[in-house]
Amino acid sequence: MPSPQRISIFPLAGALLFPGMQLPLHIFEPRYRALVRDAVARDRRIGMIQPRDNQPVPSLYDIGCVGRIGEIEAMDDGRFNIVLTGISRFRVVRELQVSTPFRQVEGLMEQDSNDDVLAPAERASLEMESRRFAEANGYLVDWSAVVRLDDASLVNGIAQVAPFDTASKQALLEAPSLRDRAECAIQLMQFFGRAEDEGPSTLQ
Repeated sequence: MPSPQRISIFPLAGALLFPGMQLPLHIFEPRYRALVRDAVARDRRIGMIQPRDNQPVPSLYDIGCVGRIGEIEAMDDGRFNIVLTGISRFRVVRELQVSTPFRQVEGLMEQDSNDDVLAPAERASLEMESRRFAEANGYLVDWSAVVRLDDASLVNGIAQVAPFDTASKQALLEAPSLRDRAECAIQLMQFFGRAEDEGPSTLQ
């Protein structure tokens, strides 16, 4: 069994990262400027995770995603623009007592289970529902590029960019396998597609 790793975390509401996907961030709070400086000095890794509440020190969801800082722009006033690329999901084991202004946890890296390839029928269903959802919402999509994506890039790409609410995206992130995530994405596209027709709604 893998050992827990120390992970510096950025609990930013509504900002979810999926493996293999990119997340641009503008860093302006002093504690997260310190987080970026620390990450760049060490391994360039930051754990993105969702807060459960609006408390000054919010409780955290159990599952987040570690990202690696790729692009970074340091501004004269100390702010940063960065782009994170998702590496792996992680499960929080415990929060650490630290002196840094940013929070840190012990986390176990979690890979999707071995069924990381969709069956042809599963892939076809996902692509079909994606087309329906995109057309219903007026999104312009290069479908010739979509069909060339591998299964993980397609599923995680939908999870990253689709306009689902935070709870729904967290459910996608917590899906234990790529097949589970694909099935969840299909259900969410169907649900939110109906919700658009019937008026505002959220999935609880």
